[in-house]
Amino acid sequence: MKTKIRSLPTWLTAGLFFLIVGVTFQIVFSRGWLSEYWQVIIMLGTIMGISTLGLNLKYGYGGMFALAQAAFYGIGAYSSALITKDWVVGWSGNPAGGLAGVLALDVGFILAVVAIYYLKIGRLRRRLRDGLSRWLTTFEASVLATSTALVVGVLIIVVIGGGSGWLVRQGVLTIVPPALGALPSAVSQQVILALALLAGALLAGLIGFLIALPLLSLTYDYLCIATLGFGIIAYVFFNNADKLIPTLKGARGMVGIPQLVTWPWVFICAVIALVVMRNFIYSSTGRTVLAVRDDPIAAETMGIDAYKARTLAYTLGCAYAGLAGGLYAHLYAFLHPSVFTWLKSVDPFVMMVFGGVGSMTGSLLGAYAFVILLEGLRVLPAAFVDWRYVIYPVILLVVMLFRPQGLLGSSEWGFLKPPRIAGRKQVQGTSAGMAPAESQASESQRR
Repeated sequence: MKTKIRSLPTWLTAGLFFLIVGVTFQIVFSRGWLSEYWQVIIMLGTIMGISTLGLNLKYGYGGMFALAQAAFYGIGAYSSALITKDWVVGWSGNPAGGLAGVLALDVGFILAVVAIYYLKIGRLRRRLRDGLSRWLTTFEASVLATSTALVVGVLIIVVIGGGSGWLVRQGVLTIVPPALGALPSAVSQQVILALALLAGALLAGLIGFLIALPLLSLTYDYLCIATLGFGIIAYVFFNNADKLIPTLKGARGMVGIPQLVTWPWVFICAVIALVVMRNFIYSSTGRTVLAVRDDPIAAETMGIDAYKARTLAYTLGCAYAGLAGGLYAHLYAFLHPSVFTWLKSVDPFVMMVFGGVGSMTGSLLGAYAFVILLEGLRVLPAAFVDWRYVIYPVILLVVMLFRPQGLLGSSEWGFLKPPRIAGRKQVQGTSAGMAPAESQASESQRR
């Protein structure tokens, strides 16, 4: 009698794999088997992989051609750097001032959006427009109803968003300094870094949500141009941010950021990003995003809210960029607006296309190939080192000619593969067994 060997659960094999990879690289780094320069390059490749995952969620899985990933990358970088720099240097007068400000923005915005959603401002606008159309022209009624809805929305943002944000800020300023001050300095800095990364990613996602509301009604080239415009606006803001918050330094570059990011931080964030995205894509919500990408009209016919699915995918993709930006800020301890120009949004796009559109494994592979290859070409003689910016595009061109779907196409490796449906054979057998009965029933109905 043959014994059937049961395979290990997917979560267990994936956990063992990540544990082995993380510990191996940590040993290599701690033993000095790689120079500090190449350690930073490997961590940068992982960070860019997180940002590329977010762009792949927008374009590869959501079908949205958006080019503003560098803007959200910068939002996460600057906001998280404000929090940690305030804790270490104290530029605001309170070590938790930066954290209080960013969390106040996050919580206030979320509560204001929830209030606007449940109060159904859009329905109020339509009812008011229909009522006013009895006495006014259609255009006048529409303008007056829209203006009233905007005023109500602004009041909700000011009262609910501003009030809740103020309460959150006061609570953070009161609770956080004594609570974390009682901990050792090294521990409190790690806690602040975790809160800064979370707050920065959340702020980038919320701004992405705000941008998605008017822009996701556009498609293809129009959406690309619109998001490109937002990227330029963000770049101009970063250059002049010192007029709003002096410690951001504007075009001079932000300095004094604590260098807190190490390999465990980068690796754990990448694992969390992968697991969240994998579970999202293979969930029912992720399937709706894929359905909207393939055929939005057919998806809406089946009852799927295409606009809501696109908005969710876009928001999550922006949050990924914000998380990557926070890691970048605390890896290099310096931020300059030139890192977040609209041209830098092309980099994750190239990484995604090189690795494979619609592939999580391809996103990471493309990011590592892009970063490591550019730095590896520095071995060229000094007179030819700038030619690496020519050699890499030639390599990319060759790959696109002979493998236009990218290195991996849409395939995945390991636990990132689509999960197998348990009991599929039993279901097929049951349906096959029911076929004669169903045929008999259909025949009796015909008779």
